Amino acid sequence: MNVESRQKLIEIIKSARGSLSQRAFGKLLGVSATAVQMWEKGVKVPDTENLAQIAAKAGYTMEELLCCLEGKPVPETSDLSLILRQIKHMPLSQVALVVQAAADRLAAVAQASDDEVKAS
Repeated sequence: MNVESRQKLIEIIKSARGSLSQRAFGKLLGVSATAVQMWEKGVKVPDTENLAQIAAKAGYTMEELLCCLEGKPVPETSDLSLILRQIKHMPLSQVALVVQAAADRLAAVAQASDDEVKAS
């Protein structure tokens, strides 16, 4: 693995870990905090099973992660797919904000439709 790929993997691991401690993230994956530390230092690379879990937590498919690591362009995904993947990994407080924004948007559209019907 070249230096750029290793650095990208380190960024993805840190992104997947988010605000969790290395110990908590390791426990979530079933590895030690030392293993997570070694990954984040670029000394070791996670096995395939852990890579798949890290990819999912960082909002990537395994195919996208491998493309990133190989320096290839990531296959395009739709905006909706990206948004849905991000929502899966957001804290519930942020998901609540997204839901509220969607509800506000739907209410505004419903109100506009009602106003249009009344005007005609």
